Amino acid sequence: MNRHLATPVGRPPAFSYREVRHGLLRRSAGFVLGCDEIPLTRLAERFGTPLYVYSASTIRERMRAFQRAFRKAPHTVCYSVKANSNLTILRLLAGMGCGFDVVSGGELERVLRVDRRAARRVVFSGVGKTREEMQAALRAGILLFNVESESELWVLAECAARLHKTARIALRVNPDVPANTHPYISTGLQKHKFGVPIGEARALYAKASGTRHLKVAGVSVHIGSQITEMEPFAATMERVAALVRELRHDGHEIEYIDAGGGLGIAYEGGGTEVSSIKAGGDARLSITDFADYAFQYAQALLGPLRGLKVRLLLEPGRAIVGPAGALLTTVSYRKNNNSKKFLVVDAAMNDLLRPSLYGAFHEIVPVEVPREDRARETVDVVGPICESGDFLARDRELPPVDEGKLIAILDVGAYGMALSSNYNSRPRAAEVLVDGKSAKLIRRRETAGDLMRYEL
Repeated sequence: MNRHLATPVGRPPAFSYREVRHGLLRRSAGFVLGCDEIPLTRLAERFGTPLYVYSASTIRERMRAFQRAFRKAPHTVCYSVKANSNLTILRLLAGMGCGFDVVSGGELERVLRVDRRAARRVVFSGVGKTREEMQAALRAGILLFNVESESELWVLAECAARLHKTARIALRVNPDVPANTHPYISTGLQKHKFGVPIGEARALYAKASGTRHLKVAGVSVHIGSQITEMEPFAATMERVAALVRELRHDGHEIEYIDAGGGLGIAYEGGGTEVSSIKAGGDARLSITDFADYAFQYAQALLGPLRGLKVRLLLEPGRAIVGPAGALLTTVSYRKNNNSKKFLVVDAAMNDLLRPSLYGAFHEIVPVEVPREDRARETVDVVGPICESGDFLARDRELPPVDEGKLIAILDVGAYGMALSSNYNSRPRAAEVLVDGKSAKLIRRRETAGDLMRYEL
């Protein structure tokens, strides 16, 4: 098999190439990429493209690895709904005893639609909660509000008083810890809009404790997303642990520490998982080492909290669902502009915004691979939207892919469909969940009628 296309060897069983044989002599005709046990070619024939495909087995595998990593400490995994909010995926995770981190009333409603009892395992984050959202969360009986400003604190107190409820709160503190990630998804510095400065937290906790309808219950922190080094997490927990000791000295009962999320994945590197967590290391961990990676993350968080006797709340999203998803798209046209080569596909920036928004890298592979090696070429993979920024990859080296053939864009289970839109009046893609040998449509493809349904 072409070594350049050996990525599935290191990937989760979600996406792997399998040999295709034809004829009486069962000669090898090449390889086809599948999700679990179903060829992606079959899914494209059945559901069309563009198509989001997810592996249920991979989601389960990664969630179990995460839960095992923290098994020695009281904890609740609160899946970050914003990463992928499909109801079927939320239902799968709720069935595993998962809690949820929500950042809007709409996300809360999705969780309640799946299982109203899961409200007891919901934390509500976000810098701009409305009164309506607060009231809905209070009625549902959620576990915790992560409060991000003094103004929000008093609005929440007002809402709780009006409903004769008590709101359990944690202040989201800003530890001013730098994280080596994209500036759009870094949240732990004083220049960011999130949280309150950690040095001002004690005074605000004192004010909150004197309010009848608020109960101080925890401390919350989140320093950003797509972080693959352990040092920022450990440094953050050191500062949070020191604050908890001060708050307890002040008389507050701190039951929870919400450590947020942010654990990153590898978007490139030939099927490997993440950058080495060892200082200065360039080695990469394979997908089979995700359990070790999660364990190292657990050690980074739990070490500074030793002896505090708190329940740890964790908000993974991307780390659970990211590698479990692929976007399947068809090559509509091959195009040359002098020496520049383009693959024009039927997926676009409205289907997968990350490359245009962040300059994000996603590995792209052909779904069908011939037995013989073919010379690679450098191409831009672009969509049909009327924007120069509509690209899925630029100057990417790929094997030649003919018109009408399929390519798969990998690691899109998180912030793929969740960031999609109807720009250029394009219907959003369908979503399919594969579990072993079965495939289930979990969101139908939109139609033109859907786009105009609410317009007058």
